[in-house]
Amino acid sequence: MTTLNHKIDFSVVLTVRNANPNGDPLNGNRPRQNYDGFGEISDVCIKRKIRNRLQDVGESILVQSDERRNDEYRSIKDRVDGNEDLKSLAKGKGKNNNNTLFADIACNSWLDVRSFGQVFAFSGSGVSIGIRGPVSIHTAVSLDSIDISSMQITKSVNSVTSPDPDKKGSDTMGMKHRVDFGVYVFYGSINTQLAEKTGFTVEDGEKMKAALISLFENDTSSARPDGSMEVNKVYWWEHNSKIGQYSSAKVHKSLQISLKEGLNEAKAFEDYNFTLNNLDGLKVNEYEGL
Repeated sequence: MTTLNHKIDFSVVLTVRNANPNGDPLNGNRPRQNYDGFGEISDVCIKRKIRNRLQDVGESILVQSDERRNDEYRSIKDRVDGNEDLKSLAKGKGKNNNNTLFADIACNSWLDVRSFGQVFAFSGSGVSIGIRGPVSIHTAVSLDSIDISSMQITKSVNSVTSPDPDKKGSDTMGMKHRVDFGVYVFYGSINTQLAEKTGFTVEDGEKMKAALISLFENDTSSARPDGSMEVNKVYWWEHNSKIGQYSSAKVHKSLQISLKEGLNEAKAFEDYNFTLNNLDGLKVNEYEGL
């Protein structure tokens, strides 16, 4: 496999309708909003979904959700300890705790480590290693301010039997929040210098692209019913050099999105115009979401 030798930039446009794309635990799990009322989906949430998609297609992933894990390990440390090569290094049985060798083995073992990087620092192990990954992802932000609807919900049965079994406990009441409609966009890039350090390959880049195109497959939940979140477009720029022909900021700005003339408010993805400004010598590939 060939190590990635050219910079890549990308952008993803997605639609949310009657779903909670990313709840804020510090705000009653309401959908995330900035102070201007625009919706947000954190980069951590997006990376979690990418990891899930990669795991779905059989890739080896270190940071697995506990409810989706496909091995017997219940923590990152357990998963690291399950790797005999890393375990020997962590205990000092390898090449004098060679941090570079530890990082090389970790990157070779798990796709998410060589993509996003990882901090390995476990109490009592003597290991403290930070790996910087080549794939960086921005927070997704909605194109317009969003409206959030909330509803009171009740459970039909108590979680535990109360002293008076005929009365409902306080835990049977709750709230559910959703974004009525919003089109979000996020950007990212893949850095070749860091790809060389982690061993991120051209093939890994293709896997990342496929995961972005199918980001919400197998992601259903009560907060995100099937069909409520959709990837509409993936824009993929491949430069012809390691450093890139243009800065990522300039590439990302080349995608211009505006509300269609005569409309005051968007009700559908089709209510927006998407224009790509030409950057001389830089080709962009446009993909429909799955």
